[in-house]
Amino acid sequence: MSNDLKYIFRFIGIMLMVEGGLVLSCLIPALHFADGTWQAITVSGLLTLCVGMLLLVSFYRAHRLTDKRMAYLLVVLMWVALSLFGTLPYLSTGVAHNFANALFESMSGITSTGATIFPVVECQPSSILLWRSMTQWFGGFGIVLLVLAIVPTLGINKYSLYTAEASGADNTSKQTTSMASTIRQTLGVYIFLTLLFILVLYKSGMHFWDAVNITFTNISSGGFSIYNNSLERLSHLQQYIVASAMLLSGVNFALLYNLLTIQWGKLKNKFEQISFYLLVYLLSAIFVILSLHTKMDYSWSESIRCGTVQTISVLTTTGSLAADTSQWWVPITFLFVVLSLCGGMAGSTTGGIKAMRVIILIRNVRKILRDRLHPHAVNPVRLNKKPVSQAIINNVMVIFITYAAVIFIGILMLMLSGINATESIGATIACITGYGPGLGVSGGFGCYEGFTIAAKLICSFLMLLGRLECLTLLVLLIPAFWKRG
Repeated sequence: MSNDLKYIFRFIGIMLMVEGGLVLSCLIPALHFADGTWQAITVSGLLTLCVGMLLLVSFYRAHRLTDKRMAYLLVVLMWVALSLFGTLPYLSTGVAHNFANALFESMSGITSTGATIFPVVECQPSSILLWRSMTQWFGGFGIVLLVLAIVPTLGINKYSLYTAEASGADNTSKQTTSMASTIRQTLGVYIFLTLLFILVLYKSGMHFWDAVNITFTNISSGGFSIYNNSLERLSHLQQYIVASAMLLSGVNFALLYNLLTIQWGKLKNKFEQISFYLLVYLLSAIFVILSLHTKMDYSWSESIRCGTVQTISVLTTTGSLAADTSQWWVPITFLFVVLSLCGGMAGSTTGGIKAMRVIILIRNVRKILRDRLHPHAVNPVRLNKKPVSQAIINNVMVIFITYAAVIFIGILMLMLSGINATESIGATIACITGYGPGLGVSGGFGCYEGFTIAAKLICSFLMLLGRLECLTLLVLLIPAFWKRG
Protein backbone atom coordinates (compact mmCIF):
# COMPACT_ATOMS: atom_id res chain seq x y z
CA MET A 1 0.00 0.00 0.00
CA SER A 2 1.32 3.45 -0.92
CA ASN A 3 2.23 5.98 1.74
CA ASP A 4 -0.55 8.27 0.50
CA LEU A 5 -3.25 5.68 1.12
CA LYS A 6 -1.77 4.97 4.54
CA TYR A 7 -2.02 8.66 5.40
CA ILE A 8 -5.60 8.78 4.17
CA PHE A 9 -6.59 5.81 6.33
CA ARG A 10 -4.72 7.31 9.28
CA PHE A 11 -6.62 10.56 9.01
CA ILE A 12 -9.96 8.78 8.55
CA GLY A 13 -9.13 6.82 11.71
CA ILE A 14 -8.73 10.08 13.65
CA MET A 15 -12.06 11.39 12.39
CA LEU A 16 -13.83 8.11 13.20
CA MET A 17 -12.49 8.26 16.75
CA VAL A 18 -14.01 11.72 17.09
CA GLU A 19 -17.28 10.45 15.65
CA GLY A 20 -17.25 7.46 18.00
CA GLY A 21 -16.84 9.80 20.95
CA LEU A 22 -19.81 11.85 19.77
CA VAL A 23 -21.95 8.72 19.48
CA LEU A 24 -21.05 7.69 23.03
CA SER A 25 -22.01 11.14 24.30
CA CYS A 26 -25.56 10.30 23.22
CA LEU A 27 -25.61 7.90 26.16
CA ILE A 28 -26.33 10.92 28.37
CA PRO A 29 -29.90 11.49 27.09
CA ALA A 30 -30.38 7.75 26.54
CA LEU A 31 -29.80 7.10 30.26
CA HIS A 32 -31.37 10.32 31.52
CA PHE A 33 -34.62 9.86 29.61
CA ALA A 34 -34.46 6.03 29.83
CA ASP A 35 -35.40 5.63 26.17
CA GLY A 36 -34.11 2.04 26.00
CA THR A 37 -31.35 2.71 23.47
CA TRP A 38 -28.25 2.77 25.67
CA GLN A 39 -27.09 -0.70 24.62
CA ALA A 40 -27.41 0.07 20.90
CA ILE A 41 -25.72 3.47 21.29
CA THR A 42 -22.88 1.91 23.29
CA VAL A 43 -22.24 -0.75 20.64
CA SER A 44 -22.39 1.80 17.81
CA GLY A 45 -20.04 4.21 19.55
CA LEU A 46 -17.50 1.58 20.60
CA LEU A 47 -17.48 -0.01 17.15
CA THR A 48 -16.83 3.34 15.48
CA LEU A 49 -14.19 4.23 18.06
CA CYS A 50 -12.40 0.87 17.75
CA VAL A 51 -12.29 0.99 13.93
CA GLY A 52 -10.87 4.51 14.16
CA MET A 53 -8.22 3.45 16.67
CA LEU A 54 -7.31 0.42 14.54
CA LEU A 55 -6.77 2.61 11.48
CA LEU A 56 -4.75 5.15 13.45
CA VAL A 57 -2.49 2.55 15.06
CA SER A 58 -2.04 0.59 11.83
CA PHE A 59 -0.94 3.61 9.82
CA TYR A 60 0.52 5.79 12.54
CA ARG A 61 3.85 6.36 10.75
CA ALA A 62 2.26 8.00 7.70
CA HIS A 63 2.50 11.75 8.36
CA ARG A 64 1.88 13.49 5.03
CA LEU A 65 0.78 13.06 1.44
CA THR A 66 3.48 12.88 -1.19
CA ASP A 67 1.01 13.24 -4.06
CA LYS A 68 -1.05 16.41 -3.64
CA ARG A 69 -3.82 15.02 -5.83
CA MET A 70 -4.61 12.46 -3.16
CA ALA A 71 -6.01 15.26 -0.98
CA TYR A 72 -9.13 15.13 -3.15
CA LEU A 73 -9.46 11.43 -2.39
CA LEU A 74 -8.88 12.08 1.31
CA VAL A 75 -11.68 14.66 1.49
CA VAL A 76 -14.19 12.45 -0.33
CA LEU A 77 -13.38 9.27 1.59
CA MET A 78 -13.55 11.11 4.90
CA TRP A 79 -17.11 12.33 4.27
CA VAL A 80 -18.14 8.90 3.00
CA ALA A 81 -16.64 7.12 6.02
CA LEU A 82 -18.26 9.50 8.49
CA SER A 83 -21.63 9.10 6.79
CA LEU A 84 -21.40 5.29 6.65
CA PHE A 85 -20.49 4.92 10.32
CA GLY A 86 -23.08 7.56 11.11
CA THR A 87 -25.74 5.05 10.07
CA LEU A 88 -24.93 2.73 12.99
CA PRO A 89 -27.06 4.53 15.63
CA TYR A 90 -30.06 4.51 13.26
CA LEU A 91 -29.65 0.85 12.36
CA SER A 92 -28.79 -0.46 15.83
CA THR A 93 -31.74 1.31 17.49
CA GLY A 94 -34.12 0.22 14.73
CA VAL A 95 -35.43 3.70 13.90
CA ALA A 96 -34.32 3.28 10.28
CA HIS A 97 -36.09 0.41 8.55
CA ASN A 98 -33.33 -0.18 5.98
CA PHE A 99 -29.84 0.92 5.03
CA ALA A 100 -31.06 3.46 2.45
CA ASN A 101 -33.07 5.27 5.13
CA ALA A 102 -30.15 5.20 7.58
CA LEU A 103 -27.69 6.45 4.95
CA PHE A 104 -30.07 9.22 3.89
CA GLU A 105 -30.50 10.48 7.48
CA SER A 106 -26.80 10.11 8.26
CA MET A 107 -25.66 11.86 5.08
CA SER A 108 -28.22 14.62 5.66
CA GLY A 109 -26.81 15.17 9.13
CA ILE A 110 -23.10 14.99 8.33
CA THR A 111 -23.52 17.31 5.32
CA SER A 112 -25.78 19.67 7.31
CA THR A 113 -28.55 19.29 4.76
CA GLY A 114 -31.59 18.83 7.00
CA ALA A 115 -33.69 16.55 4.79
CA THR A 116 -35.24 13.74 6.81
CA ILE A 117 -36.99 10.40 6.33
CA PHE A 118 -38.81 10.62 9.67
CA PRO A 119 -42.50 11.54 9.21
CA VAL A 120 -42.87 11.90 12.99
CA VAL A 121 -39.72 13.28 14.61
CA GLU A 122 -41.06 13.71 18.14
CA CYS A 123 -41.53 9.97 18.70
CA GLN A 124 -37.84 9.20 18.06
CA PRO A 125 -35.61 8.25 21.02
CA SER A 126 -33.83 11.13 22.72
CA SER A 127 -30.43 9.62 21.88
CA ILE A 128 -31.29 9.66 18.18
CA LEU A 129 -32.55 13.24 18.36
CA LEU A 130 -29.27 14.34 19.92
CA TRP A 131 -27.28 12.28 17.41
CA ARG A 132 -29.09 13.99 14.50
CA SER A 133 -28.32 17.38 16.02
CA MET A 134 -24.69 16.55 16.77
CA THR A 135 -24.00 15.28 13.26
CA GLN A 136 -25.11 18.63 11.88
CA TRP A 137 -23.07 20.61 14.39
CA PHE A 138 -20.01 18.46 13.68
CA GLY A 139 -20.57 18.47 9.94
CA GLY A 140 -21.14 22.21 9.81
CA PHE A 141 -17.82 22.92 11.46
CA GLY A 142 -16.10 20.04 9.66
CA ILE A 143 -16.02 22.05 6.47
CA VAL A 144 -14.32 24.98 8.15
CA LEU A 145 -11.90 22.60 9.89
CA LEU A 146 -10.90 21.07 6.57
CA VAL A 147 -10.33 24.49 5.04
CA LEU A 148 -8.13 25.68 7.89
CA ALA A 149 -6.37 22.51 9.00
CA ILE A 150 -6.13 19.71 6.50
CA VAL A 151 -5.46 21.24 3.11
CA PRO A 152 -2.81 23.77 4.22
CA THR A 153 -0.83 21.11 6.11
CA LEU A 154 -0.65 19.06 2.94
CA GLY A 155 1.07 21.93 1.18
CA ILE A 156 -1.51 22.12 -1.59
CA ASN A 157 -2.99 25.57 -1.20
CA LYS A 158 -3.77 27.91 1.62
CA TYR A 159 -7.46 27.53 0.87
CA SER A 160 -9.89 24.68 0.60
CA LEU A 161 -10.06 22.39 -2.40
CA TYR A 162 -13.76 22.69 -2.64
CA THR A 163 -14.93 25.94 -1.00
CA ALA A 164 -14.87 29.44 -2.39
CA GLU A 165 -11.38 30.10 -1.02
CA ALA A 166 -9.98 27.64 -3.56
CA SER A 167 -10.42 30.30 -6.21
CA GLY A 168 -8.30 32.71 -4.26
CA ALA A 169 -10.94 35.36 -4.70
CA ASP A 170 -11.92 35.63 -1.08
CA ASN A 171 -9.18 37.15 0.98
CA THR A 172 -11.22 37.61 4.11
CA SER A 173 -9.55 34.63 5.72
CA LYS A 174 -5.99 35.99 5.44
CA GLN A 175 -6.16 37.64 8.81
CA THR A 176 -3.46 35.56 10.45
CA THR A 177 -0.06 34.28 9.48
CA SER A 178 -0.26 31.25 11.75
CA MET A 179 -2.60 28.55 10.50
CA ALA A 180 -2.77 27.06 13.99
CA SER A 181 -4.03 30.34 15.42
CA THR A 182 -6.56 30.61 12.58
CA ILE A 183 -7.92 27.18 13.50
CA ARG A 184 -8.20 28.18 17.15
CA GLN A 185 -9.91 31.44 16.27
CA THR A 186 -12.46 29.86 13.96
CA LEU A 187 -13.20 27.03 16.38
CA GLY A 188 -13.46 29.57 19.15
CA VAL A 189 -16.06 31.62 17.25
CA TYR A 190 -18.09 28.50 16.44
CA ILE A 191 -18.09 27.27 20.05
CA PHE A 192 -18.73 30.77 21.42
CA LEU A 193 -21.79 31.27 19.20
CA THR A 194 -23.04 27.79 20.09
CA LEU A 195 -22.80 28.38 23.84
CA LEU A 196 -24.19 31.91 23.49
CA PHE A 197 -27.36 30.85 21.70
CA ILE A 198 -27.90 27.86 23.99
CA LEU A 199 -27.79 30.28 26.91
CA VAL A 200 -30.00 32.91 25.23
CA LEU A 201 -32.63 30.34 24.25
CA TYR A 202 -32.57 28.83 27.72
CA LYS A 203 -33.00 32.27 29.30
CA SER A 204 -35.93 32.92 26.93
CA GLY A 205 -37.84 30.13 28.69
CA MET A 206 -36.89 27.18 26.50
CA HIS A 207 -36.06 23.82 28.07
CA PHE A 208 -32.28 23.24 28.16
CA TRP A 209 -32.61 20.04 26.11
CA ASP A 210 -34.50 21.89 23.38
CA ALA A 211 -32.06 24.80 23.45
CA VAL A 212 -29.07 22.49 22.87
CA ASN A 213 -30.63 20.64 19.95
CA ILE A 214 -32.05 23.72 18.25
CA THR A 215 -28.78 25.63 18.59
CA PHE A 216 -26.73 22.72 17.23
CA THR A 217 -28.85 22.42 14.10
CA ASN A 218 -29.27 26.12 13.33
CA ILE A 219 -25.82 27.50 14.08
CA SER A 220 -24.50 24.85 11.66
CA SER A 221 -27.04 25.78 8.94
CA GLY A 222 -28.41 22.25 9.28
CA GLY A 223 -32.12 22.51 9.98
CA PHE A 224 -32.94 19.22 11.71
CA SER A 225 -35.64 19.70 14.32
CA ILE A 226 -36.84 17.84 17.39
CA TYR A 227 -40.39 18.94 16.59
CA ASN A 228 -42.63 17.86 13.72
CA ASN A 229 -43.46 21.49 12.95
CA SER A 230 -39.88 22.75 13.27
CA LEU A 231 -39.78 26.33 14.62
CA GLU A 232 -43.53 26.95 14.43
CA ARG A 233 -44.18 25.84 18.00
CA LEU A 234 -41.54 28.19 19.44
CA SER A 235 -42.49 31.55 20.87
CA HIS A 236 -42.11 34.58 18.63
CA LEU A 237 -39.08 35.76 20.60
CA GLN A 238 -37.42 32.37 20.31
CA GLN A 239 -38.01 32.30 16.56
CA TYR A 240 -36.25 35.66 16.22
CA ILE A 241 -33.36 34.38 18.36
CA VAL A 242 -32.98 31.32 16.13
CA ALA A 243 -33.14 33.58 13.06
CA SER A 244 -30.23 35.59 14.51
CA ALA A 245 -28.23 32.38 14.88
CA MET A 246 -28.97 31.45 11.27
CA LEU A 247 -28.02 34.93 10.07
CA LEU A 248 -24.63 34.75 11.82
CA SER A 249 -24.01 31.23 10.52
CA GLY A 250 -24.12 32.63 6.99
CA VAL A 251 -21.32 35.12 7.65
CA ASN A 252 -17.65 34.40 6.96
CA PHE A 253 -16.17 33.09 10.24
CA ALA A 254 -12.93 35.01 9.82
CA LEU A 255 -14.95 38.19 9.47
CA LEU A 256 -16.96 37.25 12.57
CA TYR A 257 -13.75 36.78 14.53
CA ASN A 258 -12.53 40.23 13.52
CA LEU A 259 -15.88 41.73 14.49
CA LEU A 260 -15.99 39.99 17.87
CA THR A 261 -12.41 41.00 18.71
CA ILE A 262 -12.95 44.55 17.39
CA GLN A 263 -10.10 44.34 14.88
CA TRP A 264 -11.50 47.05 12.64
CA GLY A 265 -8.28 47.52 10.69
CA LYS A 266 -8.55 44.01 9.27
CA LEU A 267 -12.09 44.65 8.00
CA LYS A 268 -11.07 47.36 5.53
CA ASN A 269 -12.29 46.70 1.99
CA LYS A 270 -13.77 43.35 3.01
CA PHE A 271 -17.43 44.22 3.26
CA GLU A 272 -18.53 43.47 -0.31
CA GLN A 273 -19.63 39.93 0.46
CA ILE A 274 -21.49 40.78 3.64
CA SER A 275 -23.10 43.84 2.02
CA PHE A 276 -24.36 41.71 -0.85
CA TYR A 277 -25.47 38.99 1.58
CA LEU A 278 -27.46 41.41 3.72
CA LEU A 279 -28.90 43.28 0.73
CA VAL A 280 -30.20 40.08 -0.85
CA TYR A 281 -31.73 39.09 2.48
CA LEU A 282 -33.35 42.48 3.03
CA LEU A 283 -34.89 42.75 -0.44
CA SER A 284 -36.09 39.13 -0.37
CA ALA A 285 -37.58 39.49 3.12
CA ILE A 286 -39.48 42.60 2.07
CA PHE A 287 -40.94 40.75 -0.93
CA VAL A 288 -41.94 37.76 1.21
CA ILE A 289 -43.46 39.94 3.94
CA LEU A 290 -45.54 41.92 1.45
CA SER A 291 -46.59 38.75 -0.37
CA LEU A 292 -47.69 37.02 2.83
CA HIS A 293 -49.78 40.02 3.84
CA THR A 294 -51.37 40.77 0.47
CA LYS A 295 -51.65 37.29 -1.07
CA MET A 296 -51.91 34.99 1.97
CA ASP A 297 -53.94 37.25 4.28
CA TYR A 298 -51.34 37.04 7.04
CA SER A 299 -51.46 39.84 9.61
CA TRP A 300 -48.59 42.32 9.52
CA SER A 301 -47.03 40.83 12.66
CA GLU A 302 -47.26 37.29 11.27
CA SER A 303 -45.95 38.42 7.89
CA ILE A 304 -42.95 40.16 9.42
CA ARG A 305 -42.11 37.24 11.72
CA CYS A 306 -42.58 34.44 9.18
CA GLY A 307 -41.04 36.47 6.36
CA THR A 308 -37.86 37.45 8.20
CA VAL A 309 -37.29 34.06 9.84
CA GLN A 310 -38.06 31.95 6.78
CA THR A 311 -36.10 34.09 4.33
CA ILE A 312 -32.91 33.86 6.36
CA SER A 313 -33.47 30.14 6.80
CA VAL A 314 -33.59 29.70 3.03
CA LEU A 315 -30.71 32.06 2.20
CA THR A 316 -28.43 30.30 4.69
CA THR A 317 -29.70 26.90 3.43
CA THR A 318 -30.63 26.00 7.02
CA GLY A 319 -34.07 24.62 6.27
CA SER A 320 -35.77 25.40 9.59
CA LEU A 321 -39.42 26.28 9.11
CA ALA A 322 -41.44 29.00 10.82
CA ALA A 323 -44.57 27.86 8.94
CA ASP A 324 -45.70 25.27 6.41
CA THR A 325 -44.15 26.89 3.36
CA SER A 326 -45.63 24.26 1.03
CA GLN A 327 -48.90 26.22 1.30
CA TRP A 328 -47.37 29.58 0.42
CA TRP A 329 -47.83 31.59 -2.78
CA VAL A 330 -45.94 30.00 -5.71
CA PRO A 331 -43.74 33.07 -6.49
CA ILE A 332 -42.44 32.91 -2.90
CA THR A 333 -41.52 29.27 -3.44
CA PHE A 334 -39.68 30.18 -6.63
CA LEU A 335 -37.77 32.94 -4.82
CA PHE A 336 -36.79 30.46 -2.10
CA VAL A 337 -35.36 28.09 -4.71
CA VAL A 338 -33.20 30.92 -6.11
CA LEU A 339 -32.07 32.02 -2.63
CA SER A 340 -31.06 28.49 -1.64
CA LEU A 341 -28.93 28.26 -4.78
CA CYS A 342 -27.20 31.50 -3.84
CA GLY A 343 -26.39 30.57 -0.24
CA GLY A 344 -24.46 32.60 2.33
CA MET A 345 -20.90 33.88 2.39
CA ALA A 346 -17.76 31.93 1.60
CA GLY A 347 -16.11 30.65 4.77
CA SER A 348 -19.45 30.10 6.52
CA THR A 349 -21.38 26.92 7.34
CA THR A 350 -23.94 27.47 4.58
CA GLY A 351 -24.36 25.59 1.31
CA GLY A 352 -25.23 26.87 -2.15
CA ILE A 353 -23.01 28.57 -4.71
CA LYS A 354 -21.97 31.29 -2.18
CA ALA A 355 -22.43 35.04 -2.37
CA MET A 356 -18.86 35.68 -3.51
CA ARG A 357 -19.27 33.62 -6.65
CA VAL A 358 -22.60 35.24 -7.41
CA ILE A 359 -20.94 38.66 -7.18
CA ILE A 360 -18.21 37.58 -9.58
CA LEU A 361 -20.77 36.13 -12.00
CA ILE A 362 -22.82 39.34 -12.00
CA ARG A 363 -19.79 41.55 -12.44
CA ASN A 364 -18.43 39.37 -15.21
CA VAL A 365 -21.72 39.75 -17.10
CA ARG A 366 -21.50 43.50 -16.59
CA LYS A 367 -17.91 43.46 -17.88
CA ILE A 368 -18.91 41.55 -21.03
CA LEU A 369 -21.71 44.03 -21.73
CA ARG A 370 -19.36 46.98 -21.25
CA ASP A 371 -16.78 45.37 -23.51
CA ARG A 372 -19.39 45.18 -26.27
CA LEU A 373 -20.08 48.89 -25.94
CA HIS A 374 -16.46 49.92 -25.45
CA PRO A 375 -14.25 47.15 -26.91
CA HIS A 376 -11.01 49.09 -26.35
CA ALA A 377 -11.66 50.05 -22.76
CA VAL A 378 -10.15 48.16 -19.82
CA ASN A 379 -12.95 46.96 -17.52
CA PRO A 380 -11.59 44.38 -15.07
CA VAL A 381 -13.85 42.45 -12.73
CA ARG A 382 -13.12 43.69 -9.23
CA LEU A 383 -13.72 42.18 -5.81
CA ASN A 384 -12.79 44.01 -2.62
CA LYS A 385 -11.47 46.78 -4.89
CA LYS A 386 -8.93 44.42 -6.41
CA PRO A 387 -8.95 43.00 -9.96
CA VAL A 388 -10.04 39.38 -10.18
CA SER A 389 -7.85 37.25 -12.44
CA GLN A 390 -9.30 35.51 -15.47
CA ALA A 391 -8.34 32.17 -13.93
CA ILE A 392 -10.58 32.87 -10.94
CA ILE A 393 -13.42 33.99 -13.19
CA ASN A 394 -13.07 30.82 -15.24
CA ASN A 395 -13.07 28.74 -12.07
CA VAL A 396 -16.29 30.37 -10.89
CA MET A 397 -17.89 29.84 -14.30
CA VAL A 398 -16.91 26.16 -14.24
CA ILE A 399 -18.44 25.72 -10.79
CA PHE A 400 -21.64 27.45 -11.90
CA ILE A 401 -21.93 25.29 -15.03
CA THR A 402 -21.13 22.15 -13.02
CA TYR A 403 -23.89 22.98 -10.54
CA ALA A 404 -26.35 23.44 -13.40
CA ALA A 405 -25.33 20.15 -15.02
CA VAL A 406 -25.53 18.21 -11.74
CA ILE A 407 -28.98 19.64 -11.01
CA PHE A 408 -30.19 18.67 -14.48
CA ILE A 409 -28.83 15.12 -14.19
CA GLY A 410 -30.12 14.79 -10.62
CA ILE A 411 -33.65 15.78 -11.67
CA LEU A 412 -33.53 13.30 -14.54
CA MET A 413 -32.27 10.46 -12.32
CA LEU A 414 -34.97 11.07 -9.70
CA MET A 415 -37.65 11.11 -12.39
CA LEU A 416 -36.32 7.80 -13.72
CA SER A 417 -36.48 6.38 -10.17
CA GLY A 418 -40.21 7.03 -10.02
CA ILE A 419 -40.47 10.54 -8.52
CA ASN A 420 -42.72 13.07 -10.26
CA ALA A 421 -41.27 16.17 -11.93
CA THR A 422 -42.13 18.72 -9.24
CA GLU A 423 -40.73 16.64 -6.40
CA SER A 424 -37.65 15.70 -8.45
CA ILE A 425 -36.85 19.36 -9.04
CA GLY A 426 -37.43 20.29 -5.40
CA ALA A 427 -35.49 17.34 -3.96
CA THR A 428 -32.51 17.80 -6.27
CA ILE A 429 -32.09 21.49 -5.51
CA ALA A 430 -32.76 20.97 -1.79
CA CYS A 431 -30.10 18.24 -1.55
CA ILE A 432 -27.45 19.88 -3.72
CA THR A 433 -27.73 23.21 -1.88
CA GLY A 434 -28.10 21.70 1.59
CA TYR A 435 -31.44 23.41 2.22
CA GLY A 436 -33.36 20.20 3.01
CA PRO A 437 -37.10 20.66 2.43
CA GLY A 438 -38.10 20.12 -1.18
CA LEU A 439 -41.37 20.49 -3.05
CA GLY A 440 -44.53 18.39 -2.83
CA VAL A 441 -44.47 15.65 -0.18
CA SER A 442 -40.90 16.54 0.81
CA GLY A 443 -41.68 20.24 1.19
CA GLY A 444 -42.85 22.20 4.22
CA PHE A 445 -43.31 19.90 7.21
CA GLY A 446 -43.15 16.83 4.96
CA CYS A 447 -40.34 14.29 4.63
CA TYR A 448 -38.61 11.98 2.15
CA GLU A 449 -39.91 8.73 3.61
CA GLY A 450 -42.19 8.11 0.62
CA PHE A 451 -39.30 8.25 -1.86
CA THR A 452 -38.14 4.99 -3.42
CA ILE A 453 -34.93 3.38 -2.19
CA ALA A 454 -33.19 4.36 -5.42
CA ALA A 455 -34.35 7.96 -5.01
CA LYS A 456 -33.05 8.08 -1.43
CA LEU A 457 -29.65 6.81 -2.54
CA ILE A 458 -29.56 9.38 -5.35
CA CYS A 459 -30.48 12.15 -2.90
CA SER A 460 -27.74 10.97 -0.53
CA PHE A 461 -25.19 11.24 -3.35
CA LEU A 462 -26.49 14.71 -4.23
CA MET A 463 -26.02 15.81 -0.61
CA LEU A 464 -22.40 14.67 -0.74
CA LEU A 465 -21.87 16.44 -4.07
CA GLY A 466 -23.34 19.63 -2.69
CA ARG A 467 -21.31 19.57 0.52
CA LEU A 468 -18.10 19.06 -1.49
CA GLU A 469 -19.25 21.66 -4.04
CA CYS A 470 -19.25 19.10 -6.86
CA LEU A 471 -15.75 19.52 -8.26
CA THR A 472 -13.92 17.81 -5.39
CA LEU A 473 -15.86 14.61 -5.98
CA LEU A 474 -16.18 14.83 -9.75
CA VAL A 475 -12.42 15.27 -10.21
CA LEU A 476 -12.02 11.67 -9.03
CA LEU A 477 -13.98 10.53 -12.07
CA ILE A 478 -11.40 11.92 -14.49
CA PRO A 479 -9.14 9.09 -15.77
CA ALA A 480 -6.11 11.39 -15.69
CA PHE A 481 -6.50 11.70 -11.91
CA TRP A 482 -5.48 8.07 -11.46
CA LYS A 483 -2.44 8.23 -13.74
CA ARG A 484 0.92 8.60 -12.06
CA GLY A 485 3.15 11.47 -12.90
